[in-house]
Amino acid sequence: MFIVKIPGINGLGKTEGCQMAGNAILESLKEIYSSEEGKIIEPSILDLEEIHLDNHNIELSNQLICKNSLEIFETKPQTIFLGGDHSISYSTAKAFLKYCKSAKKIPCLIVFDAHPDCMQPMKEPTHEEWLRKLIEEGFPKENILLVGIRNSHKDEIKFMKENKIKNLSISNLTEDLRDMCDTIMEFSSGKELYVSIDIDVIDSVFAPSTGYPEAGGLTSRQFIYLVQRIKKIKNLRAIDIVEINEKMDKQNNNLTIKLGAKILAELL
Repeated sequence: MFIVKIPGINGLGKTEGCQMAGNAILESLKEIYSSEEGKIIEPSILDLEEIHLDNHNIELSNQLICKNSLEIFETKPQTIFLGGDHSISYSTAKAFLKYCKSAKKIPCLIVFDAHPDCMQPMKEPTHEEWLRKLIEEGFPKENILLVGIRNSHKDEIKFMKENKIKNLSISNLTEDLRDMCDTIMEFSSGKELYVSIDIDVIDSVFAPSTGYPEAGGLTSRQFIYLVQRIKKIKNLRAIDIVEINEKMDKQNNNLTIKLGAKILAELL
């Protein structure tokens, strides 16, 4: 796995601290000696890169993320992007779409999130609108699956219904997690897969340090099981992990950072 730190934030001041998550997760990874399957974790030899950004110039940042991500998709078989807030996924997924079109492959996007992120987008979309902007710019909506949504604005519900965006609710997941994993794998079959992980899909008891924590989410154990299943998908090309707020987490014994490192360890 190629790991890329993207310290981008565009959350209108609500995600300040997420830009430091990548370094914090990698530091915490040093305390994890192996995955649960017994694979030895050696942080010192990771294939690692950072896209350097100026968060005061969002337009330029988005251009840099998209340009660098496209080069990565063209040269690396699998990549993990460490955010940053969820606004970075607009540019990484946009690059993914460009790559798939060029390579004549079918793009598939699966998003784990407590929220749809489908509000009316700004010119440079924030973490609340990135997915809607991506859809409006041409990502095939029939190849998008939202997983774990449990709090949607009425405008987002309207947009999702009008565009027939597929959604596995948190109730779907918890009723039969194994079966829902099979559904996710079937949905991605025959396509190039990008998975976006907003940490708030996990209940705030386990991941408190995020901008919009929501009660009633997955347990960390349930999500680790999901990650272990997703890791086995042969056509998995990229994963991003976003919305972990390192600044907030200092008050929470770095619990969310440690969970991010655990997820990363299971993906390596």
